[in-house]
Amino acid sequence: MRAVVLEEFGASMVLKEIEKPVAGPGQVLVRIEASGTNPLDLKISAGEAAHAARTLPAVLGLDLAGVVEQVGEGVDGFAPGDEVYGMTGGVGDLQGSLAQYAAVDARLLAPKPESLDMREAAALPLVAITAWEGLVDRAQVHAGQKVLVHGGAGGVGHVGIQIARARGAEVFGTGSPHRLKVIEGFGATAIDYTAETPQEYVERLTGGEGFDIVYDTVGGPVLDASFAIVRTYTGHVLSALGWGTHSLAPLSFRGATYSGVFTLAPMLTGRGREHHGEILREITALADAGHLRPLLDPRRFGLADVAEAHAALADGTATGKIVVSVGH
Repeated sequence: MRAVVLEEFGASMVLKEIEKPVAGPGQVLVRIEASGTNPLDLKISAGEAAHAARTLPAVLGLDLAGVVEQVGEGVDGFAPGDEVYGMTGGVGDLQGSLAQYAAVDARLLAPKPESLDMREAAALPLVAITAWEGLVDRAQVHAGQKVLVHGGAGGVGHVGIQIARARGAEVFGTGSPHRLKVIEGFGATAIDYTAETPQEYVERLTGGEGFDIVYDTVGGPVLDASFAIVRTYTGHVLSALGWGTHSLAPLSFRGATYSGVFTLAPMLTGRGREHHGEILREITALADAGHLRPLLDPRRFGLADVAEAHAALADGTATGKIVVSVGH
């Protein structure tokens, strides 16, 4: 099969022929139709993602959408011909999705939403699982709450907005001036972080009480600011990028709580993988009910264009998720 292979950190990846995998026990062989790109791919390629524990040579790509070709021993619930999607590889020793086929742990897969095409489905797994683990698993978002999503037009952010709204919350999203319409388009109140301080918009939008849930998808100073604008006692701060050194004093003085989200853990450890499949089944239901749609960059890339796709991801010109179409 054809695959894009990273042979050396910091070097260009190579499109080459490698051995086609077979489905082992507990696995499903997927004929990949589309591969979603993520900023983590760039960090892994550059050798700057020790937390992803990637070994070389490696096929990158965390997200896929495709068709089941073969089902391994002990797998129930999938059959050849089924359309599926999932976050299934690209870290640790797991083959990624920049290839024509992948043998993946069946627990990481879910039926693809019927309302989405393959490219749209491939854009969702990592960002949707990350948003769900924070907002639903950790914070138990529900109706009547005010939820602030930092980076509301980003990958995790725009999906998080839709999940929170589908569960009845009033949602706000921060963004730069040229991204405010995107945030509003997904039903959230947009906040221009360049025009107001956190203290100013928390006063304007919550009467100074703070937000019930604050989801930081940016990291660094944004996480520090989040600790000071969450509701006293009952508030909950989440971060998918809480990897720095931060003072917990502002959070502690408010009697609020914090949760970190590390979506890669089940793939790296092998523990809890079935929950990723469960989350994606919930995402499928939301999408097919008309409550969730991914934002895609309109540009088209194939396996031979992965370098260009990653360049577009790196230079900040993307207007949504960049997806690579995988030809056969």
